[in-house]
Amino acid sequence: MQVLVVEDDLGVADALTHALRRQGWSVRHAATGTAALDLVADADIVLLDMGLPDHDGLWVCRRIRETSAVPIVALTARRHEDAVVGALRAGVDDYVTKPYSVPVLLARMDAVVRRTVGRAATPAAPDPGFRFDPDTREIWGADGTPRALTAKESELLVALSRTPGRPVSRPALMEEVWDTTWVGASRTLDVHVASLRAKLRDLAAVESVRGVGYRLVVTADRDETSTRPE
Repeated sequence: MQVLVVEDDLGVADALTHALRRQGWSVRHAATGTAALDLVADADIVLLDMGLPDHDGLWVCRRIRETSAVPIVALTARRHEDAVVGALRAGVDDYVTKPYSVPVLLARMDAVVRRTVGRAATPAAPDPGFRFDPDTREIWGADGTPRALTAKESELLVALSRTPGRPVSRPALMEEVWDTTWVGASRTLDVHVASLRAKLRDLAAVESVRGVGYRLVVTADRDETSTRPE
């Protein structure tokens, strides 16, 4: 599988490339955000430095997400909460802070790829009530234009689609999508739900159910319920 390393520090890029190739990865390197956009089409995963010389990593991530659902792991020295939230909202699938351990980074990469590639071998996702392809992680709006979802957004949609209209608890969503029920990760769930809501827009609503979690309501069903006589 091919990884695109987006890193402007050539020393860091060389060391990371060497470590990745020793583990069997095929590696391509981009030193700028512009170069990354030219190379991303062939990548199976992207390691994205958030501090690039020509464009901020968030900008690069958003541009990638306009056309691709490739897994993205952010590599950054930015540790504060706003930076993490901003990266998740921009579409990254995982967030690794510098300095990082190469074994930990490799484990994170394996986990991201396992979640995204492994989904294709599972049974077909439930029908959410609109066009959704969990393999390509795309949904289509009423105008027929595809919208790319991140791996986590797609997994959330699959989980919520199993029982449309019925609430799914926060622990159940965390366990299915993040393999954890740790309460400290709850903020991550909220960030990804907000991002999924923005992409669903006219298709469906992800409604909060107080004290429980979230539920998926297809727009047509929601409108019918709101106008149905008492």
